[in-house]
Amino acid sequence: MFDLHVHAAPDVVDRRLDDAATVEAYERDGYTGCVLKAHYESTVGRAHAAGRNRGVRVLGGLALNQHVGGVNPAAVEAALAAGARIIWFPTADALTQRRAGLPRLCGLRPGLSEHTYALPPVDPSTETAARDICARIARYDAVLATGHISVEEVEWLLPVAWEAGVTRILLTHPAYTVPGMSAEQARRFTERGALAEITAFQLFHQPRCTAADLAEFARGVGLDRVVLSSDAGQPDSPPAPQALRILIDALAGQGLDREALHASAGAVPERLFDH
Repeated sequence: MFDLHVHAAPDVVDRRLDDAATVEAYERDGYTGCVLKAHYESTVGRAHAAGRNRGVRVLGGLALNQHVGGVNPAAVEAALAAGARIIWFPTADALTQRRAGLPRLCGLRPGLSEHTYALPPVDPSTETAARDICARIARYDAVLATGHISVEEVEWLLPVAWEAGVTRILLTHPAYTVPGMSAEQARRFTERGALAEITAFQLFHQPRCTAADLAEFARGVGLDRVVLSSDAGQPDSPPAPQALRILIDALAGQGLDREALHASAGAVPERLFDH
């Protein structure tokens, strides 16, 4: 299996394991690879270091939050040139994150700016930069992930990305609290080639979210257009390799085909990052 969403230390919040121990856990559990994610740091160099002399593929990327100036083409170019395989549009500093009352660095460290970021039509001022970023992602043939931006922002962004030539698009946990996308809305994007992520974190931590809800979302989107990930690494979540297996078991328990679920946690995300 290949976990395209895992958090590890060092980070601004506590994590269960550091990069090296996380990668070792995946290797020990028979995974083929993982993608390290951080909301407030590029994981490109960390992935390179953690994956050295390992039998698993370790990839990194960049989330467009305050630490890089948000929707910032220069930060994206620097990350992609250094080897980033995925760019997440704003996550913890997205406007939707603040409106939902979800954790942000400025809430953990007093005195920091509470500035947030959004795309058109919510914030038309970011259009030029967002278009530039899409063009750069296309040039490097990297993955564009939607992050925590709203449904209406995704509806603006994806046509821009396709027009720019982006071919690898991931809807970041669309059924999570942010962005709170319905299966019907997500299907409009998956029918054009995007993949929709379902995470073990949702099963463990999303309020009022059950395995039945996630299975219904997968059916509505189309299981062949779903990728499964752990989004684990929190001290109160199971270890990431086990978390993803728990998610598969939970969805299989709701009647989804186990073989297809394993593909959604293995072959499908691997193809997304093939280069």
